[in-house]
Order: sequence, then C-alpha cells, then structure tokens
Amino acid sequence: MAACPEPRGAATAALLAMHVSLAGAQTLPHPRPIGELLPAATIHLAKTADWVAITADAVWVGSTGPFAVHRIDPATNQRVASVPLPGEPCAGLAIGFGSLWVPLCTKKPSLAKVDLAANRLTAVFAVGPALAEGGVATGAGSVWLMIDQAGTLARIDPVSGAIRATAKLPAGSYNPNFSDGALWVTRADGAELTAVDAQTLALVATVKTGPNPRFLASAAGTIWTLNQGDGSVTRVDAQRRQATGSVALGTPGHGGDIALAAGMVWTTMPKVPLSATDAASATLKCQWIGPGGDSLGIGFDAIWLTDYHAGSVSRIPLQATLSHCLSPPAP
Repeated sequence: MAACPEPRGAATAALLAMHVSLAGAQTLPHPRPIGELLPAATIHLAKTADWVAITADAVWVGSTGPFAVHRIDPATNQRVASVPLPGEPCAGLAIGFGSLWVPLCTKKPSLAKVDLAANRLTAVFAVGPALAEGGVATGAGSVWLMIDQAGTLARIDPVSGAIRATAKLPAGSYNPNFSDGALWVTRADGAELTAVDAQTLALVATVKTGPNPRFLASAAGTIWTLNQGDGSVTRVDAQRRQATGSVALGTPGHGGDIALAAGMVWTTMPKVPLSATDAASATLKCQWIGPGGDSLGIGFDAIWLTDYHAGSVSRIPLQATLSHCLSPPAP
C-alpha cells in the first residue's frame, strides 16, 4: 500500500531504535523479529505485491510490474491465474456480485471488474478512486467508491458501472467499509469516521478517531481504523456510533493495512510488518519488526502478508502466530 523503501540489511538494533523513537513515551511490547514467524509458503508474484482480498476458495493479490491481480489456490499455495489490468491497482480490493473490484490509477481513474469464476477482466468502468491508498466496498446491492478529494461517495451499479447516486462527505474522505447497512468512511485528511445509511445516503454519524485514519475493518459490531498520523488504531462501537478508545502502535506513516481475526486486530506497516492488538481489551500484545509487510488478509487459518518490495505474499499460520504472541520472546 504505497510502501516506502526499507533497508533489507539493516541491523535489528537500528530498526529497534527507530521503533522506540516512533513510539515516543508510549510503552510498547518488546519487538520480535519477523523471522520467527515461519511461512507455510511464500509466493513470488511480480515486482511489487500489494492489496489482498480473500474469497471462499482463493486469495487475490494486486501487483505492479506487471499491473495485475493474481489468484492463489490456498489448497496448494500456488498461483493459478493472473489477470492483466490496464493500470496500477492502487487502492484496496473488494469482493461482491461474483467479482473482484479493483480501483485503478489510470490516466483517468477507473474501476476494474474481474470475474471470480472465469479469472478474467470483464469490464473497466469510467469511474475511479479519488487517490491512491483509497478503497472500494460492496453491499446493499451496490459498489461504493470515493471518487474525488471533495468527498463524493458514489453508489455504483455492479452491472453497468453507472453511478446510481452520490452522497457528500467531508473532503479528504477516501476509504469506505460496508457494515450492517451502513457505509463507514475514514477521513484521511482529518481525524474522523463518517457513517452513511446505505439506503437513504443520509449521514448518520461522525466519530472522532486518531489523526489521519485511512484503512479500516469491521466485525462483531465494531469498526477499527488504522491512523497513519500517529500510528494508532481506534475502536468504534458501531451501534452507539462512538469511539471507545485508541491504542498506540508506534507505526505512523503511509501504507499499511488492517484485518480482524481470532480476537485480534492485525495491522501491518513498512518496517513493522505485523502487530497484534487484543480486540476485547484494546491492548497491544505483540509486534514483529524487520523487512516486508504493507498489506494483509486473513483466511484459511492463515495471515497472508505481502512483502511489497519483494513482490511476494507469505502464508503465515494464524494459530502459530498467536502461540508466538502468547509465549515469552526469545532473549
């Protein structure tokens, strides 16, 4: 997710010093080397690997060099298809209506539709993301996309690609997530999360978060935002429409990703490829430092973690990662 270059041969001590300085006065768990998490498989895809989407029978990952999305069979850990795209897949992927939805940073931003059964590009619609590091969502019979920096949320017909309706949100809102009949959209240029009723397109809530929230995930009545401004995550009660706390991770900056699974909030950022926060207690439990990271997805009892600059995705067993997290770090 637009990661910055990272030093592959940097000493662990240097990474640790950087991590501590980013955390400031916050107390963080002792960082662990990412090398202690042994992948079940690592699949090289392209020059870069970014954006992950999980379906019932596949893992999809975007890339540059070439511009494409790649299908991985979790039964064999092999790439089984690559679908060329007419531009860079520059924002988060979404699954819906039998298709993979891929926002593209083409000369005029556009939206690609990839058939999940046939593994082929079926349409490129002339509507696209406001910026890179945006996102797309599906729900309530529509595809949802922020289409400009002024805060226009578009409701898109999944068959024709036509914009059915729009809603005006705060300028600088870029990333939507559909949950329980509402669109939750982070404002990366501010410090808030906006809820929009998916039927009426009425703005129903504004919730304060940490600074510059961008990527977000939802489950079990909660929304979590990854805040690039200070490297924190914020938990939001979706029913009460209010924030219930933020957790410092010490990982500010561009890029990153967030997912929820096994009672944990999993985040990734360059140089800190994986962090695990207990969702119930809102407590950071573990962090792994080193090369790799920047986007992730969770499915098939695994964390699928990209290494942006290596152009690969690794399948890291979920239960083994939890066990490492709950065990004392090696001296």
